[in-house]
Amino acid sequence: MMPLMESTTIAIDIRCPFDLANAFLSQPENFPAWASGLGESLEQRDDGWIAYTPDGEMHVRFTPPNPLGVLDHYVTPDGGPPIYIPMRVIANGEGCHVSLTLFRQPDMTTERFVADADWVHEDLKALKMLLESLG
Repeated sequence: MMPLMESTTIAIDIRCPFDLANAFLSQPENFPAWASGLGESLEQRDDGWIAYTPDGEMHVRFTPPNPLGVLDHYVTPDGGPPIYIPMRVIANGEGCHVSLTLFRQPDMTTERFVADADWVHEDLKALKMLLESLG
Protein backbone atom coordinates (compact mmCIF):
# COMPACT_ATOMS: atom_id res chain seq x y z
CA MET A 1 0.00 0.00 0.00
CA MET A 2 1.26 3.45 -0.91
CA PRO A 3 1.62 5.94 1.95
CA LEU A 4 -0.44 9.12 1.98
CA MET A 5 1.40 11.90 0.13
CA GLU A 6 1.39 15.57 1.05
CA SER A 7 -0.60 17.57 -1.49
CA THR A 8 -1.60 21.09 -2.37
CA THR A 9 -4.26 22.33 -4.76
CA ILE A 10 -3.56 25.46 -6.77
CA ALA A 11 -6.56 27.18 -8.35
CA ILE A 12 -7.52 30.26 -10.31
CA ASP A 13 -10.77 31.87 -11.47
CA ILE A 14 -10.89 32.78 -15.14
CA ARG A 15 -13.27 35.04 -17.07
CA CYS A 16 -13.82 32.53 -19.85
CA PRO A 17 -16.93 30.36 -20.34
CA PHE A 18 -16.63 26.79 -19.10
CA ASP A 19 -17.38 25.24 -22.51
CA LEU A 20 -14.61 27.23 -24.21
CA ALA A 21 -12.09 26.57 -21.43
CA ASN A 22 -12.90 22.86 -21.29
CA ALA A 23 -12.66 22.49 -25.06
CA PHE A 24 -9.28 24.28 -25.10
CA LEU A 25 -7.87 22.37 -22.14
CA SER A 26 -9.08 19.01 -23.46
CA GLN A 27 -6.66 19.27 -26.39
CA PRO A 28 -3.14 18.18 -25.33
CA GLU A 29 -1.55 20.19 -28.15
CA ASN A 30 -2.68 23.38 -26.35
CA PHE A 31 -0.72 22.64 -23.15
CA PRO A 32 2.63 24.09 -24.35
CA ALA A 33 0.91 27.48 -24.80
CA TRP A 34 0.58 27.84 -21.02
CA ALA A 35 1.97 24.82 -19.11
CA SER A 36 5.71 25.49 -19.02
CA GLY A 37 6.06 22.67 -16.49
CA LEU A 38 5.45 20.23 -19.34
CA GLY A 39 8.28 21.70 -21.35
CA GLU A 40 8.40 23.69 -24.55
CA SER A 41 6.64 21.21 -26.80
CA LEU A 42 4.56 18.06 -26.97
CA GLU A 43 4.69 15.50 -29.72
CA GLN A 44 2.04 12.89 -30.39
CA ARG A 45 3.40 9.42 -31.11
CA ASP A 46 1.74 6.05 -31.62
CA ASP A 47 2.12 5.26 -27.90
CA GLY A 48 0.86 8.65 -26.64
CA TRP A 49 2.35 12.08 -26.03
CA ILE A 50 5.99 12.99 -25.35
CA ALA A 51 6.88 16.20 -23.51
CA TYR A 52 10.34 17.67 -24.06
CA THR A 53 11.37 19.08 -20.67
CA PRO A 54 14.62 20.35 -19.12
CA ASP A 55 14.71 16.99 -17.28
CA GLY A 56 14.46 15.02 -20.53
CA GLU A 57 11.64 13.38 -22.43
CA MET A 58 8.56 12.42 -20.46
CA HIS A 59 5.61 10.34 -21.56
CA VAL A 60 2.27 12.08 -20.87
CA ARG A 61 -1.12 10.40 -20.82
CA PHE A 62 -4.17 12.69 -20.86
CA THR A 63 -7.76 12.03 -19.87
CA PRO A 64 -9.89 11.89 -23.02
CA PRO A 65 -12.01 14.99 -23.75
CA ASN A 66 -15.19 14.94 -21.69
CA PRO A 67 -18.04 17.34 -20.80
CA LEU A 68 -17.29 17.16 -17.06
CA GLY A 69 -14.11 19.24 -16.99
CA VAL A 70 -11.89 16.35 -15.85
CA LEU A 71 -8.40 17.10 -17.20
CA ASP A 72 -6.29 14.62 -15.25
CA HIS A 73 -2.99 13.56 -16.73
CA TYR A 74 -0.06 11.29 -15.88
CA VAL A 75 3.54 12.31 -16.48
CA THR A 76 6.11 9.50 -16.57
CA PRO A 77 9.77 10.47 -16.28
CA ASP A 78 12.23 8.23 -18.13
CA GLY A 79 12.64 5.14 -15.96
CA GLY A 80 10.38 6.46 -13.20
CA PRO A 81 6.86 5.75 -12.02
CA PRO A 82 3.92 7.74 -13.43
CA ILE A 83 3.07 10.95 -11.58
CA TYR A 84 -0.68 11.54 -11.29
CA ILE A 85 -1.80 15.16 -11.78
CA PRO A 86 -5.52 15.74 -11.11
CA MET A 87 -6.86 18.82 -12.86
CA ARG A 88 -10.38 20.22 -13.18
CA VAL A 89 -12.22 23.05 -14.87
CA ILE A 90 -15.52 23.95 -13.20
CA ALA A 91 -18.18 26.40 -14.33
CA ASN A 92 -18.18 29.55 -12.20
CA GLY A 93 -20.93 31.94 -13.26
CA GLU A 94 -20.00 33.27 -16.69
CA GLY A 95 -16.44 32.06 -16.21
CA CYS A 96 -14.67 29.05 -14.81
CA HIS A 97 -12.50 27.82 -11.96
CA VAL A 98 -9.39 25.77 -12.83
CA SER A 99 -7.60 23.69 -10.21
CA LEU A 100 -4.59 21.40 -10.25
CA THR A 101 -3.53 19.18 -7.36
CA LEU A 102 0.16 18.62 -6.87
CA PHE A 103 1.35 15.59 -4.87
CA ARG A 104 4.73 15.69 -3.18
CA GLN A 105 6.67 12.78 -4.60
CA PRO A 106 8.52 10.46 -2.17
CA ASP A 107 12.01 11.76 -3.09
CA MET A 108 10.99 15.43 -3.31
CA THR A 109 12.42 17.98 -0.86
CA THR A 110 10.16 20.53 0.79
CA GLU A 111 11.92 23.27 -1.17
CA ARG A 112 11.28 21.50 -4.50
CA PHE A 113 7.63 20.88 -3.60
CA VAL A 114 7.11 24.58 -2.80
CA ALA A 115 8.95 25.58 -5.99
CA ASP A 116 6.78 23.22 -8.07
CA ALA A 117 3.62 24.69 -6.50
CA ASP A 118 4.86 28.21 -7.33
CA TRP A 119 5.58 27.08 -10.90
CA VAL A 120 2.05 25.66 -11.26
CA HIS A 121 0.63 28.94 -9.96
CA GLU A 122 2.59 30.87 -12.59
CA ASP A 123 1.40 28.46 -15.30
CA LEU A 124 -2.23 28.92 -14.20
CA LYS A 125 -1.77 32.70 -14.37
CA ALA A 126 -0.51 32.25 -17.96
CA LEU A 127 -3.56 30.08 -18.69
CA LYS A 128 -5.84 32.80 -17.27
CA MET A 129 -4.32 35.44 -19.57
CA LEU A 130 -4.59 33.13 -22.57
CA LEU A 131 -8.18 32.01 -21.97
CA GLU A 132 -9.39 35.52 -21.14
CA SER A 133 -7.98 36.70 -24.47
CA LEU A 134 -9.96 33.94 -26.24
CA GLY A 135 -13.22 34.24 -24.31
